[in-house]
Amino acid sequence: MLKTFDIVLIGVMTAMASVTYTIKHRAELKLEEVRRLEADIKLEKDTIELLKADWALVSQPNRLERLVNNYSKELQLQPTLSTSIVQPSELPMLRSQVPPPIVADAKDGGKSGKPVGSKGIAAAASKNGDTTDAQIRKAIADVASAPAPRPKAPALAKRKKPEIDNIATGSVAE
Repeated sequence: MLKTFDIVLIGVMTAMASVTYTIKHRAELKLEEVRRLEADIKLEKDTIELLKADWALVSQPNRLERLVNNYSKELQLQPTLSTSIVQPSELPMLRSQVPPPIVADAKDGGKSGKPVGSKGIAAAASKNGDTTDAQIRKAIADVASAPAPRPKAPALAKRKKPEIDNIATGSVAE
């Protein structure tokens, strides 16, 4: 009985030694991977710092002014007018977002109040028989000059303020 017990203990001890060795080997492999990733991260950070320094050098106003003077004939650059720079919030609403105005339909004498597009306006006027180009153009102009609808409240909550200062200045400082 003692021999069988000893053999079982030797087998358990061997199994535990092999499990311990396997765990140790895996831990060493993970440690090597962590060191490799840290080296990659350091390389990327150094590259970012180098690129920031390079950008600061390339975007110096004195250098840009010399380049503009040297290549002014080829590039034909002109100063940007201060009136031509707008913020995104100052842009007009897209035409697709403007709702069609309420225009009277010719069939029911203007009682329905259905929204009609520019094609519908021309069709409604032609059914009356009194269509002229001036009337159609006036109707289309009325559609185009309709007041823009206000955006819904959830859309306002989702909007973020644009980070125009960071974009416009080209600053490299964090």
